[in-house]
Amino acid sequence: MRISCAFATSLDSHEHARIAENLGYERAFFYDSPALYPDVWVQLCRAAERTERIILGPGVLIPSLRHPMVTASAIATLVSVAGAERTMVGVGSGFTGRLSMGKRPLPWAKVKEYVLVVSALLRGEEVEWDGGIMKMLAPDDRYAPARPIEVPWVVAANGPKGYGVTRDLGAEVLTVLVPNADFASSVILDFGTVLEDGEDPGSARVVDAAGHGLSVVLHWAVEHGVIDELLPERGPEWAAAYDDIPKERRHLALHDRHLVAVNERDRPFVTGELMVTGGLALSPSEWRDKLAKLEAAGSTEIAYQPAGPDIPRELEAFAAAARA
Repeated sequence: MRISCAFATSLDSHEHARIAENLGYERAFFYDSPALYPDVWVQLCRAAERTERIILGPGVLIPSLRHPMVTASAIATLVSVAGAERTMVGVGSGFTGRLSMGKRPLPWAKVKEYVLVVSALLRGEEVEWDGGIMKMLAPDDRYAPARPIEVPWVVAANGPKGYGVTRDLGAEVLTVLVPNADFASSVILDFGTVLEDGEDPGSARVVDAAGHGLSVVLHWAVEHGVIDELLPERGPEWAAAYDDIPKERRHLALHDRHLVAVNERDRPFVTGELMVTGGLALSPSEWRDKLAKLEAAGSTEIAYQPAGPDIPRELEAFAAAARA
């Protein structure tokens, strides 16, 4: 199983990518959620300038956030810095990038159309979009790499429609928490922290480093109406912590510190017991067992997302556990 990393893009992500490269991580996905994090393409290019081997790309970009020509130009810019062999492009329908701005995810047909248009632009073709014909016009390598520009695509999907689009595009698949064995390259995004010997899974350090993973599962459950199934006893109580916020503004509170830390409304429900049960706070041997199960279930790569105040520690501990 390949070991990669995913970053809730920060102003320090370029440095974290350098550390990850030195630790042997093969790829680094940078989240594209502009309501939450700095510009993903700027940070990817900064990371490319500070690394030599690690493969870089957005994980994952949301089509509605940028015109396809803007995305094609951004991809070309990253290729000009890192090289095509170190560039990948993740795309999705907008679980975080859109929900955090009060919008539902895009229809998968729109995602597919967007990828096809961007890919055609990168090949140097003329494309019709929004009633106009366009083409990448950069005349020479002072402005953009020569077309065609070929980059691999990774589609974030967790359902039949998304999987179908992934197959249609001939792309890799990226899933969250649940493996998919139907693809030759199947990346799974996971969260958590490696416990020290005898460490309390409910300690402040563990909550800071792994609590974000439990929060995002709780958020997903309430947004999809399955919180009662996930937490039959405390689920309604947790959901009620947001009842005082008008529905049209609730997404703002739900995404407070999303995938970065635990917000004040979630904190009473983020316990060491739940993080252990959810596979987020594990010893090195327990992480190895978890990775073996994910690989047996069809995952070919794990994209581990560290969090908390000490990202280098999380990257180092996970790499040591995974490669022991």
